[in-house]
Amino acid sequence: MSKLGNLALLAIRLGVGGTMVAHGAQKLYGAFGGGGIDGTAQMFEQMGFPEPRRAAQMAGLGEALGGASLALGLGTGAGGAALAGTMAVAGTVHAPNGFFTTNGGYEFPAVIGLVSGAIALGGPGTLSLDAATKNVFNKPWMRVLALAGSFGFAAYTASSRKPPVPSPEPTARVE
Repeated sequence: MSKLGNLALLAIRLGVGGTMVAHGAQKLYGAFGGGGIDGTAQMFEQMGFPEPRRAAQMAGLGEALGGASLALGLGTGAGGAALAGTMAVAGTVHAPNGFFTTNGGYEFPAVIGLVSGAIALGGPGTLSLDAATKNVFNKPWMRVLALAGSFGFAAYTASSRKPPVPSPEPTARVE
């Protein structure tokens, strides 16, 4: 790959990875206006996830650690796979709303998941810690295994969801 190609791949990794670190921090710590574990678990319970606290922790860790791995280009196959799997589950949550994010659709998880999965398969390029460590944590077999495991876990998680809990109707105030 050319120097410009590697620079472009670095920019994509930093943008997607950094974005997902921030999303994970929202879920785990309440950073950037997020709900933290308690708020995220409550939201996940409404979405029908069994063990919503554990699901919130797993989603937050998948996003934060997967994002950091992608951004740094270290263990990129595993990090990209973690993001792709996490976004696959998120996509199933948003699918009933159609494609576009403006309607609560699956557009964002689809793009993040596809980019992360592609980088997991193709590798991070030469401007990465994987390249600096001679891919000790990013062998081709590791990439395939990580993606297979991540999508298997995502399929299990998505299929274990119960129908979402409907939001209560607001009560009318009489003044």
